[in-house]
Amino acid sequence: MTHDAVVVVPGIMGSALRETTGSRRLLWGLEDLGWLLSAWQGRGESLRRLHLDESERSGRYGRVEPAGLLRFPAWAPFLHGLEPYDHLLKTVRDAVADPAAVLAFAYDWRLPVEVNGALLAEAAHRHLAAWRGSEAHSRARRLHPDEREARLVFVAHSMGGLVTRAAFARAAAQGSELGADTRCVVTLGTPFLGSVKAAVILGGNRSAPLPARPRRRMQALARTLPGVHDLLPDYRCVDVGEDVLRLTPSDVAGLGGDKELAAEAQDFQQRMRAPGAPDLPGHRSIVGVAQPTAQSLRLEGGVVYEQYLSFERDGDGELARDPAAGLPVRRDRAGDGTVYRDAAALSGSKGVTWLPLQHGSLAKDGVALAHVRAILTERDQNLGPALGAGGIGLDLPDCVEVGRPWLARLTPAPGEELESHAGIACSVHDAETDRRVDTGRLGWHDGTVAASITLPAPGLYRIRVTTEGTPPLTQLVLALDFTDPI
Repeated sequence: MTHDAVVVVPGIMGSALRETTGSRRLLWGLEDLGWLLSAWQGRGESLRRLHLDESERSGRYGRVEPAGLLRFPAWAPFLHGLEPYDHLLKTVRDAVADPAAVLAFAYDWRLPVEVNGALLAEAAHRHLAAWRGSEAHSRARRLHPDEREARLVFVAHSMGGLVTRAAFARAAAQGSELGADTRCVVTLGTPFLGSVKAAVILGGNRSAPLPARPRRRMQALARTLPGVHDLLPDYRCVDVGEDVLRLTPSDVAGLGGDKELAAEAQDFQQRMRAPGAPDLPGHRSIVGVAQPTAQSLRLEGGVVYEQYLSFERDGDGELARDPAAGLPVRRDRAGDGTVYRDAAALSGSKGVTWLPLQHGSLAKDGVALAHVRAILTERDQNLGPALGAGGIGLDLPDCVEVGRPWLARLTPAPGEELESHAGIACSVHDAETDRRVDTGRLGWHDGTVAASITLPAPGLYRIRVTTEGTPPLTQLVLALDFTDPI
């Protein structure tokens, strides 16, 4: 076990949110899956209340507050479902000397990352001071080999890693001891360079097989949220044929986003990587690979068309070009289905572990959690080499129609081939109870291995693919009755 103080920081939409006045109604993160169906296909009243209003845009926050980490599966268009954090919290609590050593830092993910970073820095200081002053810490400290005082360990998923990075920047600007008081930071699927998926949310391909109502509601919500704009890709990713450009605030406005929020996000991202910006102490990153992931994009008529290819650099750090045609060299680097592989690691990290997992599973899968526990207990030096290329990818639609068959496709890792589905199994589970409700029979469909699945009733389902030698792959899918709005 560890006697250090651990702070768990969830990703976007990973904290339940509620109103601070009146009935203190929960707006996001309810247990009832019927609410989830109603939110996206019915009246959607709670979603409208999540929009940032003019008062919040001017910095007067407090209308909405966090109500703990996500405890139940949820779903939002383009994000492939959101897994709860109970497995990650259990792993952390099992590895600490006392439950009081764990802080689950819920935050209002609608707000700017920089704002939440400042709140995290303050909360982490308070948490460490309270833990160091406890009798449980005194007992645990005596069992450590050098009886050192407890330090902080941050375990952050997705956007939570950006919030953690912002916390260290805030602390450094104020001259606090957060960096010195921290042993290490563990990030799981954090988009340090942003994610094309954020641009898709704001103005994605309208011909995609996603019902118009959930897509429009998600885009209307996202366009008001600084938190979503903070996730926009901050690398050269806009394919214009003979060159690759950065996404500009004007581009964001053209696809339906907020130009001012995009400019503020870009300024924040530049400050985070400027010379002299603080590093993440003892940083270890766990990165998902082998999953089909949008890595670049094209802009046409105010619509984002995602591309599953990235662009290479040459030895001088410039854009690599084909010697014959002079065009940029394109290559599929894949990722975790949401975050492009090379955007999820920072130069100078103490260690990078690559696992063939989907984005949400990085905070839930047993192999990933074993790595987290090893880092917490200072035994990660015995884990052996990190996994590189290999494994299989899972390609599912965000949303499907009840009673209509669809395909769950398996994809090989970039540069590899999937020649057989022997030893691979696909199953369908109720997302809330994890009860198995069906088996997907794998076979060849149009040259790819896939399972034809038909979901019987509206609800949230977890598709699970298991194979020897790699962790199980899981992804959430929402089933709707397209003809019967709630």
